[in-house]
Amino acid sequence: MRDIFAGLPWWVKWVAVPVIALVVFGGLIATVVGFVIGLLFKLLVFVALVGGLIYVVRKFMATSSSRSDW
Repeated sequence: MRDIFAGLPWWVKWVAVPVIALVVFGGLIATVVGFVIGLLFKLLVFVALVGGLIYVVRKFMATSSSRSDW
């Protein structure tokens, strides 16, 4: 691989090749990043809903047990 880039200027290695890679694989990269962000968002919503459910159940259990003391 080094032999291929040996005689080329620095800007070909560090500018042109990455730009070409982004043009060719840009859609794939955007899809993967979007999928990961969507998955993290769904995970965050899941954790928030489970936490809310646990909070409501504990609040209800505490209220119902204090009423049974009467």
